Amino acid sequence: VLLLSSRSHSSHGMAILLFTMVDSQYFLPNDIGISALDCTEAFRLLSPREKLYAHYLSRSAWYGGLAVLLQTSPESASIFVLLQRLFRKQPAAQLESMATAAGLSPEEYQAFLVYAAGLYANMGNYKSFGDTKFIPNLPKEKLKALVWQSQAFQDSPSEMEALWDSCSTLLFSLEDQQKQLGLGDKGVTTYFSGNCCLEDAELAQKFLDSKNLSAYNTRLFKNKSEEGKASYEVRLASAVQKGEMDGEGESRCGRYDFEDCVFMVSRGDYAYLMKKVSENLEKAKNHAANENQKRMLEEYAQSFTFGSIEAHKEGSRFWIKDKGPIVESYIGFIESYRDPFGSRGEFEGFVAVVNKAMSERFAKLVSSAEVLLPELPWPKDFEKDRFLLPDFTSLDVLTFAGSGIPAGINIPNYDDIRQSEGFKNVSLGNVLAVAYATQKDKLTFLDEEDKDMYIKWKGPSFEVQVGLHELLGHGSGKLFVQDEKGNFNFEQDNVRNPETGEQITTWYKGNETWDSKFSTISCSYEECRAECVGLYLCLNKHVLSIFGHEDEDAKEVVYINWLNMVRAGLLGLEFFTPESKSWRQAHMQARFVILRVLLEAGEGLVNLKESTGKDGRPDALITLDRSKVHTVGKAAIERFLCKLQVIKSTADVEGGRALYEGYSAVSDTGSHNFLRLRETVLLRKEARKMFVQANTRVKGHVELVEYEGSAAGLIRSFTERFADDAEEVEAHLLELNKRDAPCCGRSLKSV
Repeated sequence: VLLLSSRSHSSHGMAILLFTMVDSQYFLPNDIGISALDCTEAFRLLSPREKLYAHYLSRSAWYGGLAVLLQTSPESASIFVLLQRLFRKQPAAQLESMATAAGLSPEEYQAFLVYAAGLYANMGNYKSFGDTKFIPNLPKEKLKALVWQSQAFQDSPSEMEALWDSCSTLLFSLEDQQKQLGLGDKGVTTYFSGNCCLEDAELAQKFLDSKNLSAYNTRLFKNKSEEGKASYEVRLASAVQKGEMDGEGESRCGRYDFEDCVFMVSRGDYAYLMKKVSENLEKAKNHAANENQKRMLEEYAQSFTFGSIEAHKEGSRFWIKDKGPIVESYIGFIESYRDPFGSRGEFEGFVAVVNKAMSERFAKLVSSAEVLLPELPWPKDFEKDRFLLPDFTSLDVLTFAGSGIPAGINIPNYDDIRQSEGFKNVSLGNVLAVAYATQKDKLTFLDEEDKDMYIKWKGPSFEVQVGLHELLGHGSGKLFVQDEKGNFNFEQDNVRNPETGEQITTWYKGNETWDSKFSTISCSYEECRAECVGLYLCLNKHVLSIFGHEDEDAKEVVYINWLNMVRAGLLGLEFFTPESKSWRQAHMQARFVILRVLLEAGEGLVNLKESTGKDGRPDALITLDRSKVHTVGKAAIERFLCKLQVIKSTADVEGGRALYEGYSAVSDTGSHNFLRLRETVLLRKEARKMFVQANTRVKGHVELVEYEGSAAGLIRSFTERFADDAEEVEAHLLELNKRDAPCCGRSLKSV
């Protein structure tokens, strides 16, 4: 449904009708792109032992990935179970006759299938990229009629009715607070109980820091006051649900008084799921290729059993030491993008197979890193004392469980390990091949002359950007730290701030980390820094030659990489919410900031103009003067990138917020009316693609089960993913959801 509001304004002497997108952004379109991730050849080349290793790691990832339902919204787990019960009894093709009997048109049934596929792909009813809610694009009464017609309802009418009653209101609701994820009155979150606000999050972070506890695997619940004191529960994700356990090591569970409040640290969040994760990691260990993999999996299992981030960090150390494995994986509470406070990790797990040919290019980039790092525009004191050469491989994804699949990853995210022990980079080749294929007729906001070139060079240029972003973006830069003994990791008397020429006066102390200090801006700020590194170093001829680009081809790669970045900055406006003045996607906020920086550089480097399209509706055109990229563009990114790094190194939170929030501001004043441009972007946006992933199963040997790239294929992949223990999994999911219900400010009927 597209609700239009019409009002006139003058732009270049023309009256243009503004179309305000009210509801369409909360539906997934029936023609949304859905593609199968191809890993057939990569899997075929694995040995029987490697296939078993990959299989059990995948099982572990898929079970853990279900926790994302509980991390997303109060209703996500119940909707998931409702869909699983419908489609386990009747595949999409069979259910269609029930839909016809229930009065659904073919378009409405397709809308339902797309919604179901979207819920599975995002592991919840909020988009993983943008954090906005999506609802079925058909009347609630018709979906209810379909549920009542289904075989699942005929077999268990009271259970299915209770399940429908528990989630149907929130499934369709678009009340203002429920339209996006956020903390307090800004949106929905299940990382915090519904009565928490920013002040509670800040207080909890202070408490966690005081106890040297990481927030990554926690959620925060505010309880009834105890003796007039505010009371909080910090709940750790773990299979065990009691206090100290044999074999656990040091425990921090228990009751604490802190700043006139009470904090209770407890265990058992997602207990059933964490148990399944640990069990399958133990099975995978039997097929590990080496001692590092075995020790890694032992520590991971310890982490998920007891809720220990220290054990996960130890596992990550063994993971870093496991150089060049055939089967690569990582699992845990990793990225903090969706925590409104920016500290708690969303569960994800991936299993992938190395693409040797592409990995050779990345290996060359790694070997050049020590030559390229000094090219970055900050003094050597602001760079790591020693660059620990990481693995950098191109992988074909077999399994990626979580809310979405990225193009590249730089992990682990633990600052202390990254600074002194290293990290790994991965580029997900089969994801890149599908996700960034572009059709000319769907290319928005570009000059016709740029479109063919953009289609030809976007893939190769993005490959370069991902490589630089992950390895030398996230992998660069030093944090100035004073440890608990008072020792500094930099020469406090001699190091000067290159922006001011003065001595360094701020730094990280004790247990403070980048995430804990910069909290709400940390994720996007760091993505912006990494994107700037990619733009800056892609101008280097040696970098381009590593990726096989010389002479004229190299020039085209640079031009399209920069053009893609400024276009992405414009597209990023989709992910800004004017009502709360907040951004919902870290990478797109970062790209908008870069667009602002390059527009501010002036001299005709970037031009952004509003226009009227051939269809008579508002449009826009963004152009880049390629002759000024190496001069005006490079100088602008150089200045900005140096500021970003100096602020990050020195823990200058106040300066960082002022800089970043200033460039992130979206208004209708100034040289560009970005609020009006946002409406144009919403009007012409294309839905993000969804991926269908294969399953593995053991029948004497490990089989790869693949599915078609369609909504029905995506749905079938999920119903078969938990085929052996579906009822048990669903019952535990509902029980976990029921446990959360009082904390989320609503009650779940018994299901």
